[in-house]
Amino acid sequence: MSSVDLLQTLGNKYSAEILDATDEPRSAQELSDELEIPIATCYRRIDELTEHDLLELHDNILSDDRRRIKVYRRNVDAVRVEFDEELTVDIEQRSEVTNRLDEAWRTLSEG
Repeated sequence: MSSVDLLQTLGNKYSAEILDATDEPRSAQELSDELEIPIATCYRRIDELTEHDLLELHDNILSDDRRRIKVYRRNVDAVRVEFDEELTVDIEQRSEVTNRLDEAWRTLSEG
């Protein structure tokens, strides 16, 4: 993935808002409602962010009416863009501690 492709994805309307809102797992419908994004656009941005490994499918939860709902969480803690001699995009992945705590919580909640 090139830095330009990544920057274009980040520059798309709503991409930054979705990343900001997915520190905790959220469904597309929750993101659409909370951020006032049309649902079709929300799904497109989720697909783009997932394709660039900025967002991940976190879990498939069961709703109150017994339907499976996909919830997404961001994979990154920070994205830095620099314009020196060339464009560089530095991505800081979520910390391993955060991921391990999250995995432990998921294991406990399934028990």
